[in-house]
Amino acid sequence: MIDFKIDTKEKFTVVSPTTTTISDNMAEELSVKCFSFLDTEIKNVVLNLSEVAAIDTNVADVIATIQQKFYEQNSSFVICCVKPTVDAVFEELELSDFLNQTPTESEAWDIIQMEEIERELLDTDDLEFESNE
Repeated sequence: MIDFKIDTKEKFTVVSPTTTTISDNMAEELSVKCFSFLDTEIKNVVLNLSEVAAIDTNVADVIATIQQKFYEQNSSFVICCVKPTVDAVFEELELSDFLNQTPTESEAWDIIQMEEIERELLDTDDLEFESNE
């Protein structure tokens, strides 16, 4: 079982597992916790892995899938504070270039704010395009 610290901000929620190892049998629990925020008003999530020193390869794949589903739902999912041992698993699976990952939580907030602005601009462009047809 994974314990989580949850910190809700204005535009995003920080989900911080408080366990040092996330194993295969915890992957589903991580997915359920993260996906639960897609059904809330604040849909953007920062996954802070500062306490996590080890993950199984299946968990790395699950994190990549979570990120993909968030972006499909026009929501942001950013991973931060990844220890070198966890990053090595992402590297091994060639996920590092795919994952939206930052060194600090503050930088993760910046990414989410930029993506929010980008989505707002794209929505405005779509509305302008539709009105010009």
